[in-house]
Amino acid sequence: MASDIETKLAEMGITLPEAAAPAANYVPFVLSGNMLYVSGQLPGTPEGLITGKLGDGCSVEKGAEAAKACAIALLGQVKAACGGDIDRLVRVVRLTGFVNSTGDFTDQPKVINGASDFLVAALGEKGTHARAAVSAASLPFGVAVEIDGIFQIA
Repeated sequence: MASDIETKLAEMGITLPEAAAPAANYVPFVLSGNMLYVSGQLPGTPEGLITGKLGDGCSVEKGAEAAKACAIALLGQVKAACGGDIDRLVRVVRLTGFVNSTGDFTDQPKVINGASDFLVAALGEKGTHARAAVSAASLPFGVAVEIDGIFQIA
């Protein structure tokens, strides 16, 4: 039987991906008590990674799409950390969004809204969170966005 969260995601046309394996010397998540710390997730889609530099040819809309893809990947990690039962998610506590952008680009918050808006739409009140949206001179594989997160689980 599908979980409440996965039912809502399905209504939105979203299927959670399998949790990505780490690409270097780190773990995908750490569970400490009821707090889950998820490593930075990249914006993967069936077509590949969403790449580009904001302020240099990559639009805010494409960046927001990348941020949403990161949020979906984060939820995939949460599901894995919860032994497949994503309904153990109590709330999204905090996101840190890194935006691959030029030095004069200042719309990082608009880009990371792609993740924040998606999480609130998918999770309601439990999707509201504290957040930082910061610029990065470059990101792994040239991706447009990387986001990590802190979650409370039951």
